[in-house]
Amino acid sequence: MGEQATITAKIPVEHKEKLRKYGVNINRLINEAVAHEVHRLDEEEYQAVLKEASKILQKIPEDHLVELIRSGRDER
Repeated sequence: MGEQATITAKIPVEHKEKLRKYGVNINRLINEAVAHEVHRLDEEEYQAVLKEASKILQKIPEDHLVELIRSGRDER
């Protein structure tokens, strides 16, 4: 996994007690939640880039795109 950082968070005591009662590995829970959020944010950024690329591509005439694709195929 690589280098790790330590974080500190405060949660209600009753939540901590219930997690312990149910045998939840709090470290694992936090790691999974953070990984999920990072993945979600990466996906959000990726979608924004795709949206911007789509706007740019829409400005290029369709016949020009077709010609570029065909010339690319011919080069292979």
